[in-house]
Amino acid sequence: MPLVTLQYCPVCRESLSSRTRRLEEAPVSIPNPFINGHKATSSFLVKPTKGTFLREYDGSSDLHVGITSTKGVVYNYNEAGVCRDEHGWEQSVSIPLVQPDMYSLINQWDRYLEQFSSTDMWDPQRYEEHEHNCYTYALTFINCLLATQGKRQLTKSDFTEEFVLPERGGLPDTSHSIRRFPTSLFILWTAPSEKKTAMF
Repeated sequence: MPLVTLQYCPVCRESLSSRTRRLEEAPVSIPNPFINGHKATSSFLVKPTKGTFLREYDGSSDLHVGITSTKGVVYNYNEAGVCRDEHGWEQSVSIPLVQPDMYSLINQWDRYLEQFSSTDMWDPQRYEEHEHNCYTYALTFINCLLATQGKRQLTKSDFTEEFVLPERGGLPDTSHSIRRFPTSLFILWTAPSEKKTAMF
């Protein structure tokens, strides 16, 4: 799509350079619902299985989940078994799992996560896309921790409704709007004595 440099507003014909201050000060922003999952410690992460929320996710694509260590390594389960990703989760939805003041759990988190991940329950040959998958892995880990604290176990439906959906909120709408916005509205203009600036 070609970019067009406009000096005047196509609606009111006012010079765009005279609107500079008002455009820069416009209180318009779209909050970013995504975080770098490697910076979210002891959390449940969600991302598209393929691509990113902003580029490929259409609201019905498969999602992939993982659990972060206290060092930001994302433990996740797929056809290859348990993976320990140090990158690739930079655009994720994060659900914190541990209160910051739960020092005893935080201090043991990485050990629990590694021991849990090393069992043969998570061997690659046991992976099954619909029944024994990344969500099963993450939720089983969470339920193991809940059991040690004498708390009730969560089903996939319980966890999704109570924790994932509230965090995920309007992601299909948000990611679709962010993807669509730059191509549906753009004005490039040259401000006096400045280089070209993109206004989305």
